[in-house]
Amino acid sequence: MAISTPIFQDSFESREPQSALEIAQTLAAEFRLTAVERDEAGGTPKAERDLIRSSGLLALSIPTSEGGLGADWQETMQVVREFARADSSIAHVFAFHHLMLATVRAFARPDQWRPWFEHTARLNWFWGNALNPLDDRTISRQVENWHEFSGKKSFCSGALDSEMLIVSAYAQDTHELVVAALPTGRTGIGVLQDWHNIGQRQTDSGSVNFEKVRVEDNDILAEPGPLSTPFSCLRPLLAQLILTNIYLGIAEEAFDDARHYTLNEARPWHRSGLEHPADDPYVLAHYGEFWASLQSARALTNLAAAKFDEAWQKQETLTEEERGEVAIDITSAKIIATRIGLDITSRMFEVAGSRATHAGLRLDRHWRNLRTHTLHDPVDYKIKELGEWALKHQYPTPTFYS
Repeated sequence: MAISTPIFQDSFESREPQSALEIAQTLAAEFRLTAVERDEAGGTPKAERDLIRSSGLLALSIPTSEGGLGADWQETMQVVREFARADSSIAHVFAFHHLMLATVRAFARPDQWRPWFEHTARLNWFWGNALNPLDDRTISRQVENWHEFSGKKSFCSGALDSEMLIVSAYAQDTHELVVAALPTGRTGIGVLQDWHNIGQRQTDSGSVNFEKVRVEDNDILAEPGPLSTPFSCLRPLLAQLILTNIYLGIAEEAFDDARHYTLNEARPWHRSGLEHPADDPYVLAHYGEFWASLQSARALTNLAAAKFDEAWQKQETLTEEERGEVAIDITSAKIIATRIGLDITSRMFEVAGSRATHAGLRLDRHWRNLRTHTLHDPVDYKIKELGEWALKHQYPTPTFYS
């Protein structure tokens, strides 16, 4: 897909139309220059988020009929992975922006999601996450002909510096989940800067407070609503596909960093009798395993994205069985990407050597980022779901995590 290049800062201007992936590669090269320093500093990557705003990529997954670029999910995941290779925090908030848009599309009426899509494409809105259905501290109370949200949400990735939020609360009387799309600046919403974890340090995945926030009926995504149809149940599968691509991008960058260090900085072990570590058979064995593992993860992840696109295009005609098949493909890819990513980001030091642990390099950020993100939901439960399919042909039960 070729799109007209938006107006970047001078360093990003181009005379020729670029594909979304080419724009992402240009941005990623810029992000990579400061990734180490920003990982140490933490906080909000405001300048980087503004570059994404200027790039036009916030409209990537929005249909052309609503002013977007009309990319399918395979292309969107390519961009996510490209960002993850340079900076997984940037990839995280960018991907979750598109996940929030997909949430609106899957849970809301056309007269709701179309105007939101049009405004996002025209005004370069960034969407943030305050959904987290496992955090039940936010309560929705009916007040005349509107609703009042009060409480607190944790793990609200990308909420800071966003224009819109996807929010959930539990109804006071029925304890049913209520999901709404709200402007981040609405009275009563307070985004807290309390994210200070070992990894994904610039995702602003901290907390959001809701103090008597007025929520209109038209803000609520109720038709068809959360996880109410096979199509709406694709939303959690997209979340899993996003995580898989971020994990794979981190692993690919860790591999590249290790390779660069082995070829340019590492020293041979004195017992090897070799002049260069790149000739050490043990080092070569590690790299052979890394490459085979990455190739398998890429193949499964790309297959899962293609299958997801097929299901998404069916929209309301999608069946439960078809949704289940996609779930199996994405679960398989996520398990492999998790295992391989954690392996490479840890074992990379065995081929790079002790000097690669210098704090200034912060090569440990790959493991820290992946370890932090892979705890999003336990991989053991993903393996259990896959086992239930393998043994009993039982599809995963749709939840916000499967």
